[in-house]
Amino acid sequence: MSKLSRVLIAACLSTVAVAPAAAQTASPTVAVASAADRQLQQLYTGYSAWVAKEYGYFEDANGETKPTDYLAHVDVAAQQRRLQYERRLLSQLSAIPSAQLSADERVNQSVLRTIIEADIADLEFRDYEMPFNSDSSFWTYLNERDRLQSAEEYRRYLARMADIPRYFREQIVNMRAGLKRGFTVPRATLEGRDASIASFTEQDVEKNPFYGAFKDMPGQIPEAEKAALRQQARQVITGTVVPAYNELLNFYRNDYLRGARPTISAHDLPNGHAYYRAQIRKFTTVDLPPEEIHQLGLKEVTRIEAAMRQTMADAGFKGTFEEFLKFLRTDPQFYAKTPDELLGVSSYVAKRVDGKLGETFGLLPRRRFTIIPVPDALAPFYTSGRGGLESCQMNTYNLPTRPLYQIPALTLHECAPGHSFQAALSEERKALPSFRRNIYFSGYGEGWGLYSEWLGYQMGIYRTPYERFGALSFEMWRAARLVIDTGIHRYGWSRDKAIAYLTDHTALSQHDVEIEVDRYISWPGQALAYKLGEMTIRRLRSEAEAQLGEKFDQRSFHDAILAMGAVPLPVLEQEMRRYIAEQKAGKIAAKPAP
Repeated sequence: MSKLSRVLIAACLSTVAVAPAAAQTASPTVAVASAADRQLQQLYTGYSAWVAKEYGYFEDANGETKPTDYLAHVDVAAQQRRLQYERRLLSQLSAIPSAQLSADERVNQSVLRTIIEADIADLEFRDYEMPFNSDSSFWTYLNERDRLQSAEEYRRYLARMADIPRYFREQIVNMRAGLKRGFTVPRATLEGRDASIASFTEQDVEKNPFYGAFKDMPGQIPEAEKAALRQQARQVITGTVVPAYNELLNFYRNDYLRGARPTISAHDLPNGHAYYRAQIRKFTTVDLPPEEIHQLGLKEVTRIEAAMRQTMADAGFKGTFEEFLKFLRTDPQFYAKTPDELLGVSSYVAKRVDGKLGETFGLLPRRRFTIIPVPDALAPFYTSGRGGLESCQMNTYNLPTRPLYQIPALTLHECAPGHSFQAALSEERKALPSFRRNIYFSGYGEGWGLYSEWLGYQMGIYRTPYERFGALSFEMWRAARLVIDTGIHRYGWSRDKAIAYLTDHTALSQHDVEIEVDRYISWPGQALAYKLGEMTIRRLRSEAEAQLGEKFDQRSFHDAILAMGAVPLPVLEQEMRRYIAEQKAGKIAAKPAP
């Protein structure tokens, strides 16, 4: 997907999306910076400013990154301009000798190189001609979901709303080009996704999602100004936003859906083999061939299945494994009767986690999060949950497909100590250069989320064999992704074969299985990041435990991982091995945020 799409995805996980244009905070080595350090710092400071301007963000007086009054340009001319800029930047970056950089700046160089190389690959493959998938889309997150704080923020929001028609037209032109060359989202994953567009065509302004931010406005805005802003919102929504969404909906239903490719494998795209390898590198940050990933997945599936069968025995179930899965999918005891019941289970898990965080981490974030349902417009085809800086979303749609025994693992992953916890600590890392504070590498971020599920065993969160089986089912789900993603995009698996594989190996509901498989079909490579990242972190923990013995402290270990912020997996391995060596020598490697 394009950089803009990844910015929007990052916004789901952290309400800050890109690096700010001003107030660059230098790395801790700036006081004794070498000439090479200063040269690199100049490069990434300029890059931060460029990204903010290109994608419509700025840093406010409080140091928070906010969207400005326009949406990014996504037309071909803008994409080519970005490609040329990033190629020049990569050339300049490569000219800086790594050996002359301080340790912190070598990390910064590696991080920046990984970002730029992925961007260049996307632009060269013209990934912007396929700017959405069955999970994430460019039209979904344009409405404000967080409470705006000032009249100026509302005016910027209104200006962005007014810019939607131009933004959508550019996206449609790009998608038409993709249709022409067969570079599209697979047709099999498109049915029903038009509902996420249709929800924004609501003519009743009070019910339109774009008006939500105007219902509860801050008290410091004078009443007369509130009324004027609300009147502007009504006019913009009815006269600009709704017509733009109707135009997009018409294109989706009458052009894109009909013209999208009937095949599902990335190999069937133009230059598909190279494209898939590039997507694997982008999302996992490692250069593993799909054949190797497939075999790794098969081994993990075998290992986890043995643990699942043992847990079934621990539960006292006397039937077959297949009968146990059916029991878990159908017995009423495992399902909430109301959305509040499901949200309540998740909230209680989060509070029990709170009681264990001090034993597991040395540094805790100041920011709190809430737990809310996935919005109705997204829920029918959305994943089980998603974590974020301000809130964790739990999917309460179709409750008979949401088993409660999986909620502990889901809450650990999405809320704490997973994504919300991780995002809050990342926001507080003011010592990092600004271009690194809000980036997102799936291998690191999703690897941490899955590792957080494993931490549930260490923290005593799973209280019954069923909850432990739910955690194992979630781990199996991520291991099966290694097999299914590569099965589809390397070995030509059919959708039915992928669905059968995931159904046979997990306790996921049929609804979730189909949603997930469509996600893997339409988003090649992304699903590989979870398990590969988690395996990296657990391997590093095993190394630390073996080498440090009684000196191993999981609080320090976790703090060291989270202190470095999002990094590619090779950098994570390099820095954590440096941490292990320094701990072994009696030094303290973890760097708390100031």
